[in-house]
Order: sequence, then structure tokens, then C-alpha cells
Amino acid sequence: MLMKTLIWMCGGLVLLAVLVLVLGQLGLFKGTEPKNPGVRDGRLKPPSRTPNSVSSQATLYPEHEMRDYASIAPLALRGDGAATLARLRTVVQGMPGAKIVKAEPDYLYAQFTTRALGFVDDAEFWFDPAAGAIQVRSASRLGRKDFGVNRARIESIRARLAAPG
Repeated sequence: MLMKTLIWMCGGLVLLAVLVLVLGQLGLFKGTEPKNPGVRDGRLKPPSRTPNSVSSQATLYPEHEMRDYASIAPLALRGDGAATLARLRTVVQGMPGAKIVKAEPDYLYAQFTTRALGFVDDAEFWFDPAAGAIQVRSASRLGRKDFGVNRARIESIRARLAAPG
């Protein structure tokens, strides 16, 4: 009897895993696209209120509860702002699951979709002439935690951007 119960439980877990994968492929985990991406008064949106985003402008929001968690350094320029953003666009386009949504001389908005479950993260890059750097913000649409995915992605982009070539 115990063996039959274990077989049924394992079968149920496999069925549940398949169901979750199918739901992800149908787009049920992509979340809602942000309504107002972009730069307002020299700022990208503040970090999320949960630990699932990073922002190089987190310090501009001193009372924000996720300021310390979300804080990340801006990207260094490689040439001028437009040249850096052009290179950044090439870097982002070469990453798995990346889709450029908006590209301007001083701003880039991209979405990153995970392969298996279809989760979407939104990433913004803005040439800040006052700081002489590329400000970044990357946030998950769903979930309270991102398990460091957004930070790792931005650091990967930073490394690729700094690489020769």
C-alpha cells in the first residue's frame, strides 16, 4: 500500500511540474508590462518594494525600504553616451531571452524572458550626462524575490560591455 501511495505521489508531482511548464509556455507567468518606463526628471523608476530589482539610482530614494538591497553601480562609459548605448544594445541583443523594446540615443529598454517558465524582467539603461555614466534599473515583474537574477544579469552586462572588441 505504501508503494502505491508513493507512486501516486510521484506521478502527481510530475504532472504538477508539467502543468507549471505548460502554463509558463502559455505566458501566464510573464506579468504586466510597466506602464511608465523611461526617465522622469533625471530618474529611472525607484526600485521595487520587494527584493526583486536593482537600480543604480537607489540612493536617490533615501527612505526606500529596498534602497540598500537594490543599490548597484552605474555602467561606465565606453566612449560617449551614444556610443556606449549602441554597444550596450549589441550586448543585450546577444543575451538569451532578450528583446529590445525601445532604443533611443540616450535610453534603452529591454525585456528578458526566461526559457522554461516565461518570467519577464524589465531592464532600463539611460545615459546620465550629469553623472557621466549609464544608469540602470532591472526588475522582475512577478514574485517577491528574484534570487539575485537581476543583479547577476547587470553584472554580466557590465563585464561584456567592458570586454575588448
